[in-house]
Amino acid sequence: MSLDPNQRNVDKLPGSPRGGEQASLREAKLADNTDQSGRKSIVREYAEAIIVAMLLAFAIRVFVVQAFKIPSGSMIPTLLIGDHILVSKLSYGLQWPTDCQMQWAFPPVNCYTSKTVVAFGKPQRGDIIVFRFPEDEEKDFIKRIVGLPGDTVQLRNKVVLVNGQPLDDKTFTQRIDPGVIDGTVNPRDNFGPVNVPEGSYFVMGDNRDQSLDSRFWGYVREEKIRGKAFRIYWSWNGQGNWTEWVRWGRFGKAIQ
Repeated sequence: MSLDPNQRNVDKLPGSPRGGEQASLREAKLADNTDQSGRKSIVREYAEAIIVAMLLAFAIRVFVVQAFKIPSGSMIPTLLIGDHILVSKLSYGLQWPTDCQMQWAFPPVNCYTSKTVVAFGKPQRGDIIVFRFPEDEEKDFIKRIVGLPGDTVQLRNKVVLVNGQPLDDKTFTQRIDPGVIDGTVNPRDNFGPVNVPEGSYFVMGDNRDQSLDSRFWGYVREEKIRGKAFRIYWSWNGQGNWTEWVRWGRFGKAIQ
């Protein structure tokens, strides 16, 4: 059978691709689509990994442990300026953040109080805690608990008395000023007596003569406690000889 001459002419037109060329074009288009899909998939995987990592970091910071830096000398000799510490959020129980506000920072949510969902225990005398500063809750303070709810606390010539008994604090405190200030002038050395209210704690800095604490601004409410300090993970001096800038001996030191 002979082919139609017109059909033969169509087959020979220059602009009409042969069967092999058509298959190659289809394969090229398929490969291009596959590359674009692959690129989108990689970008999506990275984005998902970053989002999951941020959510995990946020959850750990809120519910488990949070890092803080010591900016002042109010807790000398226990904590030095430049110490970087870890604070356990689980020492007293599983805390659920409340009174939260959005902010343009990390974390994107800032919570000012917390509610205990599952209690593991109560703060004890001698615990070093991080809490919201009552006079400016945008700031975090760190002090040692001296008075528990129901305790009577007073100072007489620099001696701390709890329920009428002198507090044995010489092993972890310092007093650098030998002078004694009258209580009518300043509560630093002579204070009280006061009764600690329920749900509140009386706190003091270990650097007794250079600490802004409950003697000056009152009590710490339990719901304002952010956690208990338990370990130093890094300590930076940054002064003197460069070999002394890092306090290597403080790495991993337990906070007591």
